[in-house]
Amino acid sequence: MIFAAGLGTRLFPLTNDKPKALVEVAGKTLLQRAVEYVSFFGFKDIIINTHHFADKIEQFVENHRFEGVKITLSHEPDLLDTAGGLAKAASFFDEEPFLIYNVDIVTDIDLGAMLEYHKNSGADVTLAVQKRTTSRYLLFDGERNLKGWINKSTGEKILCETQIGGTLHELAFGGIHIFSPRILPLLGEVRKWSLVPFYLQIAGEVKIKAYEINNDNFWFDCGKPETLKACEQRLLHSVSKKTS
Repeated sequence: MIFAAGLGTRLFPLTNDKPKALVEVAGKTLLQRAVEYVSFFGFKDIIINTHHFADKIEQFVENHRFEGVKITLSHEPDLLDTAGGLAKAASFFDEEPFLIYNVDIVTDIDLGAMLEYHKNSGADVTLAVQKRTTSRYLLFDGERNLKGWINKSTGEKILCETQIGGTLHELAFGGIHIFSPRILPLLGEVRKWSLVPFYLQIAGEVKIKAYEINNDNFWFDCGKPETLKACEQRLLHSVSKKTS
């Protein structure tokens, strides 16, 4: 599932007349990059949630044929956020683990390796994380199990269990998840809420693991103008190196 329903307010004025998913970086829209990237690793049956300028995403999908890829749209008249959007699309998934991917993420991590890690670890959810500076972190124990969340700016801290021993490691979430469909019923009714609070709520009952992004990989959250520009420079530099 590619999350593409957001308003893209951080990218104004680029999103004044189009959704964030159709903002371009290095000559391709974020949505095109996301579809091509996830399908390269075998995720070829894709559902995309829409809300803001949904008609433009629908038109884009109709006009761009991705070889071997089937795309379904899940329209949200009212924006449902990530957990709500996933709950609305729950009937789309079969019994196999599936990928969740934020449309504004551009990276080169090995999604196939992440899927294998998920399967081998017996996790219910696997989250791509990394060591980077941010204001909010997920907290994991030494065995990479999710144990909490912290906001370094406000000091707010949420722990998934009352008794947690040992050191907790602060890792930043990368907007990529592998999700086991057996826990979809835990989402409950379709309503507006986010997956991170959902994960913190259920972490004491199910296994939520960290998959750390290698330092050799690049990762950009292109939901902000400065990171969009930095990502474009990185992509164009990579192209120039290949052609030189």
